[in-house]
Order: sequence, then structure tokens, then C-alpha cells
Amino acid sequence: MSTRLQLPTNADIDLLMSRIKGILFPDVFGVVDEEDLRVQLNQYVRFAVEASGANSSISSVEGYEIELPLAEIGDLLRQDIQAAADNDPAASSTLEVMCCYPAFTAMLHYRVAHALYQLNVPLLPRIITERAHSITGIDIHPAAQIGPAFGIDHGTGIVIGATSIIGSHVMVYQGVTLGAKHFARDAEGHMIDQPRHPILEDYVTVYSNTSLLGRIRIGHHSVIGGNLWITHDVPPYSQVRQSRPVKKVSFENGDGI
Repeated sequence: MSTRLQLPTNADIDLLMSRIKGILFPDVFGVVDEEDLRVQLNQYVRFAVEASGANSSISSVEGYEIELPLAEIGDLLRQDIQAAADNDPAASSTLEVMCCYPAFTAMLHYRVAHALYQLNVPLLPRIITERAHSITGIDIHPAAQIGPAFGIDHGTGIVIGATSIIGSHVMVYQGVTLGAKHFARDAEGHMIDQPRHPILEDYVTVYSNTSLLGRIRIGHHSVIGGNLWITHDVPPYSQVRQSRPVKKVSFENGDGI
């Protein structure tokens, strides 16, 4: 009789992410045996498949294993780290970002969870991103699509919904929400899983405590100011502020509003 697989604890997930960090960044976090990671990860994958039962697209847990695309995850994380350093004058180095910034922790968990989500692993991606949510206050659904060089400054209170699509070189600040405006339901009253969160094109900046709601599109190279509630499309190269219409502007004295 096989032993029933156990739900990974917070400490288990922390160890898993620590091992992944060690493999991706051995000069900073120490060298880790990849076999230890493989065994631990697939134990949790098999638990997730077993626990999900009929809701899993994977037919059998016995002998099932996955392999994380670690090279791809590492490349994306390096770009995220650089984006955080480039957009924050208080950051003295990429090392400081890796050791001190919640953005690194949140994106490490998200990038791993998203890779697992793309491999059709059930449940475990949510366990991983919710662990990051608990640690950092940054809530990113593993199904969200986030391009390279995603910058987060401060980060507390950020929410990124499941069907959000974010391009490259996007920067967001604390309290930003990429949320749904409403939820469609079928004839029986059940919610329909359909695109309901914003699309942010390349080189968009969203300042603190702004909510972007619904399947709207924020055009590339736009700057969205703080404390706004936006439920409409914004064209490229726009700057949106409180009590002002969308308009095309040029920057003076560097980036920002």
C-alpha cells in the first residue's frame, strides 16, 4: 500500500524556493544539489495531482514527474531584478534587490508557479504564490501572463488577477490592482472563467493605489498616476492623472509624472 502524500507546509514551500534560488543564483544563495530539488518538487506535484482527483488533467499520480524550465525562469528573474534596480534610485545594486526587495521574492514564486501552471500541475502553483502573498503582501495569480523585466517598487498591496496580461518593461507601485469589473455567469448562475482583467502593453508605469478594472487595454509607453479608478482603454503614450483627461505628453527632467 502506498503512503498517502502530505500537504506541503509553509516551511516545505520555503525550503523548495530556497533550493530553487540556490540553483539559479549559487553565488548569492549557495550551491544546491539539483537531485534534492527534483525529489522534493515532484513529491509536491504528486500530492497536488492526487488531491485534485477528477479536477486534474493528469490521469495518474504513480511515477508522474515534471521538470522545471530553470534556465528560462532564471533568465526572466534576472531581467526582473535588473528592472527593479534600474527603476529605484534607492537600490544600490542588483544584489540589494535580491537580498532585500519583496519584488524578488514575489517574482521568484510567481515565475516558478507560472511555469508549473503551464505544465498543467494543479493546486501547487496557487500554494506557491499564496506563500509569497503571505510573505510580501504581493498577490499574483499564477495564471497571469507577465513579460520580461517586470518592475515592482515597494509592492505591498499589489493584486494581479488570473487573466491579466502584462508586457515587457512594465513598472507598478504599491497598492496597484489589476482586477475584474464584474463576473459573468451562465444560465445556472455559475461564474464563467473568461478574460476579465486588464492588458498592460510594453513600457507602462502604474503608480500607487490605482485600480485598473475589467478587460481594458493600457497602451504602450503610458503612465498612469496614483489613486485612480480606471475602467476604460487608454491609448499609447498617454498620461493619466486625477481630474484630467487622457493626453499625450512629453517628459521633462527624466521619467515620471
